[in-house]
Amino acid sequence: MSATTSQKNAVLLLADGTVHYGKSFGKIGTTSGEICFNTGMTGYQEVFTDPSYFGQVLIMNSVHIGNYGVMDADVESDSVKIRGLIGRNLEDQFSRKMAKGSLDEYLKANNIICIENVDTRSLVAHVRRKGAMNCIISSEVTDIDQLKSMLAEVPSMDGLELASVVSTEKEYELGDAKSDIKIAVLDYGVKQHILQCMVDRGAHIKVFPAKTSFEKLKAFNPNGYFLSNGPGDPAPMDYAVATVKEILKEKKAVFGICLGHQLLALANDIPTFKMHHGHRGLNHPVKNIISGRCEITTQNHGFGVDPEAVKKASNIEITHVNLNDDSIEGIRIKDKPAFSVQYHPESTPGPHDSRYLFDDFIELIRKN
Repeated sequence: MSATTSQKNAVLLLADGTVHYGKSFGKIGTTSGEICFNTGMTGYQEVFTDPSYFGQVLIMNSVHIGNYGVMDADVESDSVKIRGLIGRNLEDQFSRKMAKGSLDEYLKANNIICIENVDTRSLVAHVRRKGAMNCIISSEVTDIDQLKSMLAEVPSMDGLELASVVSTEKEYELGDAKSDIKIAVLDYGVKQHILQCMVDRGAHIKVFPAKTSFEKLKAFNPNGYFLSNGPGDPAPMDYAVATVKEILKEKKAVFGICLGHQLLALANDIPTFKMHHGHRGLNHPVKNIISGRCEITTQNHGFGVDPEAVKKASNIEITHVNLNDDSIEGIRIKDKPAFSVQYHPESTPGPHDSRYLFDDFIELIRKN
């Protein structure tokens, strides 16, 4: 059981007026953001540290979260990126012997405010019906009218540019400096295991801040360009779209994941849209149209590319589709060595069905 003598009563208020009561976990305080849910049963630490979750309050759909503790190897960035956490049972005790500590200690150290003892199955069903919306959690304010006033001040995720907020401030390099494969990575909120997947394939990579100019990227003399995942709405990222357009003129290999996929679409005049409640978890089925094979994928996105616009574009080929809702999960530019996927092939956490895409990227670089 996670209950401790230090727990306080906590309140969760959604923008549509829905109220849930529970107990505090992690830091005592108040937090807010867009509510979303993740369907994964494991990999909670990787999920919490994924920069793509920046600005969001996360419901973990699995009943028990925290039961194997936390350790340094299970992170995707240098800190927890979610704004708040909602769970049924957030566990303070853990079973994994190599774990460094408990989930409660970890969340407190990262100043994350949480609520547990919530009927998460009911709450997830509600979000699926009503769609993503803002919410507020508090273990210090219990007055609903006061919380409503505070929630009214929270900006909508629609139109919110967050990639430059989570991006690295300084350039850095990874991998063998003598490698003949040099990749320039535009960091819009990149996960560490994405970088590792390229390094493991012998690449020398240089990671650049989100707003790096094309001229500075080109000065690295890369063989290929990588467009990373990240949080927020891609539509207001004019600076990134302009850079991707310049990159495409180079006719060097380009690979985009998640937000990078959306930016590649925008650079080809394909609009994006805010999804009803998004895709987040490690059990989403995707079909590779080229090979005919199906993959179980890891996903984390609340925006997508316009399927009708993609179908009408003469220079775009759809390569992957979601088998749950037919949304676009992958595209290829017909007249350029550029491709992208909406899901996360590095698969941390999740099955490794899609890691072949990194091999495809390296092969594309060698061909060009």
